Amino acid sequence: MTEAIFFAVLAGFCTATASICQRIGARNSETTGFDIWLVFRLARQPVWLLGVGSMIGGFLFQLTALHFGPLALVQPILAIELLLVFGYMAIAGAGRVRVRRRDWLAAAAMSAGIAVFLGLASPSGGRLHAPAPAWLLAGLITLGLVLLLLAMAFGPAGRSVASRSRRAALLGSATGISWGFVAAVIKELSSHINDGIGAVVANWSLYVLLVVGAATMLLASHALAAGPLAASQPGFTVLDPLSAGLLGVFLFSEHIKTGVLDLAGEALALAVVIAGASILSHSCLILGEDEKSPVSCLPSGFQAPAGGRRRELGFEPADAAPVPASGTPSASAQATGNADISTR
Repeated sequence: MTEAIFFAVLAGFCTATASICQRIGARNSETTGFDIWLVFRLARQPVWLLGVGSMIGGFLFQLTALHFGPLALVQPILAIELLLVFGYMAIAGAGRVRVRRRDWLAAAAMSAGIAVFLGLASPSGGRLHAPAPAWLLAGLITLGLVLLLLAMAFGPAGRSVASRSRRAALLGSATGISWGFVAAVIKELSSHINDGIGAVVANWSLYVLLVVGAATMLLASHALAAGPLAASQPGFTVLDPLSAGLLGVFLFSEHIKTGVLDLAGEALALAVVIAGASILSHSCLILGEDEKSPVSCLPSGFQAPAGGRRRELGFEPADAAPVPASGTPSASAQATGNADISTR
């Protein structure tokens, strides 16, 4: 059990790093339709490849964690990914972005919610292998949900009918559900590790993992390229462990405590995790990446550097210095007067 928690935390670090690196690599490649060649264009960028390498590392740590523990234990721990993304951006944005008290409280509440859920649920047990009919049903349900979300994001004939943020949120949700199914396949594969490399290569789960994993990585690339990280990250963070946990119960007969008080506490803990994820996803540290903010995300006295490269976020901060009455700003000054979180 301890080994499962340890490797799940390492997997969380890797997936958080992957989200940051892949968003940095994909933010200049936004697309309004489904583009199967998007991954090949992104592969030309070293930072995106670093994110892919980190994602592969996360897979390996997740595989090891699922070898030692059930899905219902491992996947909720991976929800710390958003907390780690928050921490990365807090360090990167130090001195440039205002960190609010509610952001840190949400981060602490999310960590506490995960710990309380694990303590109350005490996930354990389950079988090593799921029957073929159960896998078929789970796969069809997952595919149906993903296709529905894709249709909502891109509309008929691949024409986008959603805003950037909504499209990113829908694609992030589709990706999170897909990652949950990938986790279930990894769980099946991990049960064959002790039987040797021959057993692993001969098992169907390895090849399903390669196909579904590649398709999910394509989905994730579209989600990260579609719009702000603030919109896509909650789908990654919340729906991945939720769908994987449900699949763990359905496929592998994993069980958690189901007493009335236990269920009430577990539901409350998950609600805290989801609420914390929602608050963090709207933090200035994430909204400041490229989303217009209704409040000031800039620290007092911050001056955006002039002559920078393409800006991603423009808005007028609430505490911006007023225009002196003695002069009227020029047209060029008015055009560039909105402060930016970052310039690149």
